[in-house]
Amino acid sequence: MDKELAEKVKKRRTFAIISHPDAGKTTITEQMLLFGGVIRKAGTVKARKTGNFATSDWMEIEKKRGISVTSSVMQFEYKGKRINILDTPGHQDFSEDTYRTLMAVDAAVMVIDSAKGIEPQTKKLFKVVKKRGIPIFTFMNKLDRDGRPPLDLIAELEDLLGIEGVAMDWPIGSGQTLKGLYDIANNRVELYRKDGEDRFLPLNEDGTLNEDGTLPDSEPLSQDPQFQDTLDEIELVKEAGNKFDPEKIALGDQTPVFFGSALTNFGVETFLNSFVDLAPAPESHTVNGDEELSPEDPEFSGFVFKIQANMNPHHRDRIAFVRVGSGEFKRGLDVTLARTGKPIRLNNATEFMSSERVQVSDAVAGDIVGLYDTGNFQIGDSIYSGKRKIVYPPLPEFTPELFMRVTAKNVMKQKSFHKGMNQLVQEGAIQLYRNYQTDEYILGAVGQLQFEVFQFRMKNEYNSEVEMNSIGHRVARWIDPEQLDPRMSNSRNLLVKDRYGNPLFLFENEFAERFFHDKYPDVKLTEKL
Repeated sequence: MDKELAEKVKKRRTFAIISHPDAGKTTITEQMLLFGGVIRKAGTVKARKTGNFATSDWMEIEKKRGISVTSSVMQFEYKGKRINILDTPGHQDFSEDTYRTLMAVDAAVMVIDSAKGIEPQTKKLFKVVKKRGIPIFTFMNKLDRDGRPPLDLIAELEDLLGIEGVAMDWPIGSGQTLKGLYDIANNRVELYRKDGEDRFLPLNEDGTLNEDGTLPDSEPLSQDPQFQDTLDEIELVKEAGNKFDPEKIALGDQTPVFFGSALTNFGVETFLNSFVDLAPAPESHTVNGDEELSPEDPEFSGFVFKIQANMNPHHRDRIAFVRVGSGEFKRGLDVTLARTGKPIRLNNATEFMSSERVQVSDAVAGDIVGLYDTGNFQIGDSIYSGKRKIVYPPLPEFTPELFMRVTAKNVMKQKSFHKGMNQLVQEGAIQLYRNYQTDEYILGAVGQLQFEVFQFRMKNEYNSEVEMNSIGHRVARWIDPEQLDPRMSNSRNLLVKDRYGNPLFLFENEFAERFFHDKYPDVKLTEKL
C-alpha cells in the first residue's frame, strides 16, 4: 500500500449540496468558496443588475434565470483537507443530472429554508441519498428572516424524511430579533453581525454565559429573555433529543443539524469546520458485480457520471466528468475504456475552481477530473489503468415523461442542427428518439425546463434555431426486438427507437398501455427508473 497515496486520499472530502430551488444552495456554495480563498467576494444570484453572478452558475441561461441547471464542480483546500463540492441543479426538471451526481459523492449537505421547512424537491433528492446510505449534514438556512421554531424543523426531519436530527447549534431568536447561535458542539455563543474572534463568547461549564457577555447594543446577552428561552430549549434538546452518534451519522441514519444564514455569512464557517471533521474520506466501491475496491488501491480507475458540452463558449469542447475511485491520476496516463476495451491516453484533463479551469497534473480517489472528450465517452463508462478490468455499477437512467417533435427551422443548417442534437443529447439531460418509420427526431425529458434549455443552447451554442411541437405526456416502455412487430404501432402507441437503436413504444396514457397488454399478453415491456 502506497503510504503517500493513502495520506492524500484521507484528506479528500467530496460532497454534493441538495435543496429545493431557492433554499440558498448556490449562496452557501459561494460562502464556502470564500472561506477556501477561491473567490474574493460572493456574487449574489439575486443581484442580476450588478452583473455579479454566482461563480458556480456559469451557463448563459443560468445567468438569465438565476437558477442552477448544470452540476458544476469546485475544488479548494481548507484546513488541510481537499474539498470537492459538486453543485447540483436545484430545478426539479434536472433531477436526472442530480441523481447521477449523487452517485459520485461521499456525503451530502441538505440545505433547508427555515421558514418553509422540507419542500418537495428536497424530499425527492433525500430519498436518493438515503438509498446510497451516505452521511447527510443539514443546514437550516435563512435565519436572517423570520422562520419556523427550530424544534419543529428538527421534528420534521424525522416525520417527513425518517432521519434523526441532532442539533449541533441553536438559534437565539430569528429574523429581526436574531442575536446569535448557541453553539452546543463548541460550547460557545456566536454573535450575529459581529466579525472576527469578537463574535464568540465562551460558555460556562453549566452552559450559561457570564454577565459580561454583551451584545453590540451593550445589553448583557445573559439577561436577554430570548437567551433564556434558548437555554430552556437547549435543556429540552439535551434531555429529550437524539444523542450524537457518529456510527448512525456514517450510515445516514442521523443528520447533524446546523443553523445559520448563508446570505449574511452567519454560521457557515462553524458548519464547514464541523463538516470537514465529521464527513468521511473516500470509501471503497463495489466493482465487477461483487468486488470491494479500496480507494487506496494503486491501480487508477474511475467512472464518467456527467458529460457537458461547450463549457467554454469560445471552443466547441466536451468534458467528461470522472469520479476517481481508486489509485492516482497523472497526466498522460494510459487507460482502458471498459465498454469497448479501447486504450485511451489521458493527455488533456482539467480540474475546476468554479468558472476557472486549471490543467490537472494529478488527482487521487475522491477527486473529480474533467477529461476533454472527442466522443469516446458515455455517461456511466468505467476507465482503468493496468491489466485488471474494473467495471463500476451502471448509473441510473430515468424514463422521460414529456415528449417533443423537433426539427430545424432552417433546412440549410442541417449540419449544425445534427451536431448540436448529438452533442447535447450525450449530456444525458434529454433523451433522443427517432420515429421507427420516418426517422424524425423526438426528444424526451423529465421536465419542461429541459426543453427550454435545449432550445436556448441549440441557438446560442450551435447557431441552430429549432421548431418544437409537443406530443405531451407519454408512457415510455421498451420492447424486446425479438418480440417486436412494427404493425403493433398506431397513433396511440408511437413506435420509436432510442439512440442505441433499441425499440420502444410511447403510449398516449396508461389506458393505452393496458389495452396493449390485453391485446399482446405475452409481450414483455420494461421501463427505466
